[in-house]
Amino acid sequence: MPYPTFPKKHREKAFITPEAAVDHFVTEAPPLPLPDAVIFCYQSTLLAHILEQHQTTGVERGTYRHLHWLHESENRVAVAGGFGVGAPAVVLVMEALIVQGVRRFLSIGTAGSLQQDLSIGDIVVCDRAIRDEGASHHYLPPEKYAHASSAMTGRLAGALQGAGTPYSIGTSWTIDAPYRETVAEVRQYQSEGVLTVEMEAAALFAVAAYRGVEMGSLLTISDSLADREWDPQFRSDTTREGLETLYRVALKALVPEAT
Repeated sequence: MPYPTFPKKHREKAFITPEAAVDHFVTEAPPLPLPDAVIFCYQSTLLAHILEQHQTTGVERGTYRHLHWLHESENRVAVAGGFGVGAPAVVLVMEALIVQGVRRFLSIGTAGSLQQDLSIGDIVVCDRAIRDEGASHHYLPPEKYAHASSAMTGRLAGALQGAGTPYSIGTSWTIDAPYRETVAEVRQYQSEGVLTVEMEAAALFAVAAYRGVEMGSLLTISDSLADREWDPQFRSDTTREGLETLYRVALKALVPEAT
């Protein structure tokens, strides 16, 4: 059975559009003009760090409760967090922001390592992702990979090099069923040189390509599937430090003059 199950759906007009959804659900103005760029943040610990250590403007309730404008970017960049994890959750937020004029996006978060030379806290720039989730297939015709925006990937690499931060660049495996990552799949993707596994990149790349916006992905290693046993280190100081590095690099890539 092919997926999506309706043949040639990519040629068809959508029934519900993000424009119509925004018209219906957005009932109030944002506290500030919408930013030029948005950083998607999935880990609550990182979001708490940003809000505690950096000056931001946000709202507690309403349509824009997930957005926090960053003063250090002169409010040109906002962080979006607290909406959940996984491709469907972040795609809904991204679509609404695109309709309202946001054109640049970065996704920062944790990933599992598939390679033995990637350790906890290491930094990875994802330039393409295996489409093993559902959302991307409703945006783009069947193909194994979805690709990050080359311009955004270049900005991330430049920001990392400028900061003297070691990093790897390569492919991630995006899957929206983490409890069904099988040993056989992990070994296969290891042999292909795939670096990481996570839950969002392929869908975000597909939406960006379909809507004509920029999207990049920056990851830090929080757990390893590279050996015979799963090694989770989500709560370690090294993972926390890696996440904080992602934020600094993301901001620098989006606003090079930001401190």
